[in-house]
Amino acid sequence: MQLGSEAVAIDDSHRELEQEFLTFTLGPEEYAIDILKVQEIRGYDTVTAIANAPKFIKGVINLRGTIVPIVDLRIKFGIGNVEYTPFTVVIILNLAERVVGVVVDSVSDVIGMTPEQIRPAPNFSSQVGASFIRGLGTVDERMLIVVDIERLMLAPEMALIDEATA
Repeated sequence: MQLGSEAVAIDDSHRELEQEFLTFTLGPEEYAIDILKVQEIRGYDTVTAIANAPKFIKGVINLRGTIVPIVDLRIKFGIGNVEYTPFTVVIILNLAERVVGVVVDSVSDVIGMTPEQIRPAPNFSSQVGASFIRGLGTVDERMLIVVDIERLMLAPEMALIDEATA
């Protein structure tokens, strides 16, 4: 009987270390971001274009009085054909007191991963800069690219924050 209670204690300690991630797809790949950065998920709707903005910034929306820039990650990462379907969604993120929306092909689910399930990403050239990839997560047969979404969205090349506030 003692052995059984120790096994339960081990399982509980792993649950405490588990972090939850929202998973989504861009083209054929599946990505994961920290669920605590996600404010809400919305269907893709028309945005107001901003003159001279980078191509990956689709424009802005008015979200209950807050002007939110919308970034299409498919364009930013150069992934596949950019097509807006009924499954296309905008993930509204709350990052360092800044609200930003990202367009993705679809949202999959919320999963928990322990640090042991996230392996360092190999050094290779990819559309997502290596400094923005936390690692590769494995859950059952799924391989997820775990993105540090806050670091990515607040990077100077994204042009989403003023130099003075960075």
